[in-house]
Amino acid sequence: MNSNLKDKVVLITGAIGGIGKEVAKAFASEGSKIALTSRTQAKLDALIAELDVAEDHVAGFVVDVSKEEEVKAAVDGAIAKWGSLDVLVNNSGDNGSYKPIAELTREDFLKVYDINVFGVMYGMKYAVPQMRKQGKGAIVNITSEGQFVAASGMAPYVSSKHAAGGLSKCVALEVAKEGIRVNTICPGAVDTPMMRRIEEQWLGEGYTREQALATFAAQYPDGKYADPAEVATATVFLASDLAGHINGAALRIDGGKVAMA
Repeated sequence: MNSNLKDKVVLITGAIGGIGKEVAKAFASEGSKIALTSRTQAKLDALIAELDVAEDHVAGFVVDVSKEEEVKAAVDGAIAKWGSLDVLVNNSGDNGSYKPIAELTREDFLKVYDINVFGVMYGMKYAVPQMRKQGKGAIVNITSEGQFVAASGMAPYVSSKHAAGGLSKCVALEVAKEGIRVNTICPGAVDTPMMRRIEEQWLGEGYTREQALATFAAQYPDGKYADPAEVATATVFLASDLAGHINGAALRIDGGKVAMA
């Protein structure tokens, strides 16, 4: 089966993180033209060198997705370089602080929402007009199982993912008749640096790998974390023509936990 992603223009936010890097590699292997964002130029340069793709198939943009003008500049930059924008992957995310409700502040919520909700909104706001001109496009928002389930002490993160999921479904309906699809990927725990931060928040410094797996991985029927490459593979699928009739969907990558609901 042909994914039809060769030479398609793909913008990936948060491309230097554990999931983002694998998503970038996956689209690069499809022959896509990839625009990558990070908050630091040095990390972008290192990733581009690691990908080892042709210069005319990659571009990097320094972007803080909480700043609307920077997201717009990245979208405009990708379009200026290649003349189109076929796929947007909103991958940037922040896990926030682990605090009980009595200790949370407005700032705790805004810090997370600025990235996990408004960053997603800005990306779609500026990608959709170009996709409308083309009569086609795919948006994949990487959220979390937090779009559906809760976690004690993680109210800003979980509620932000609920919001991102609702936002994605609204936009999916809005653009469905214009050839644009919007879907979400909702992983459970993924073996990434973000997961290391969550483990430390819950278990404290000096925890062991066995303790982490017993605490977190054990809640999934297969007893393990997702591999970032598994999330990347699903992202490529939802972005491709192979998923042409999938819109407004939320794909859970959670080792079967969804079956327990």
